[in-house]
Amino acid sequence: MQPTLLPSLLLAAFLAGCSTMTTSSTTTASRPPQRFAWVTGLKPEKAAYYRQLHANPWPGVNRMIKVCNIQNFSIHERDIDGKLYLFAYLEYTGTDFAADMARMAADPETQRWWKETDPCQSPLPDAAAAKKIWADTKELYFLQ
Repeated sequence: MQPTLLPSLLLAAFLAGCSTMTTSSTTTASRPPQRFAWVTGLKPEKAAYYRQLHANPWPGVNRMIKVCNIQNFSIHERDIDGKLYLFAYLEYTGTDFAADMARMAADPETQRWWKETDPCQSPLPDAAAAKKIWADTKELYFLQ
């Protein structure tokens, strides 16, 4: 399964290869959230549809993102040398990211959402080789 929403993770997304466990983790207020960011391409011929989907995200998808301990989730678009790219960022407040992503991946409405968003995206070569849509990024700097 391949995440996209990511508000859509939807991680999206960006969260391909998740298993279908249904275990949820609890939120821990004592530690700061973990930050995650991903990048992928956006197919020009699908860009308008992708923007439209994210202008009106499905309520059930947004609910699942929050249930899975995700906050401050955003997706940004950038044109670089005539190619469109998406950058996704989120903060995770739970204690078991893999379990929460598996829970999200098992959700039928999220799966339907990804069937709409995944075809709009164009994975970077390393992500495509790993059968993912979203490529991981490495945080170089953070100021709180």
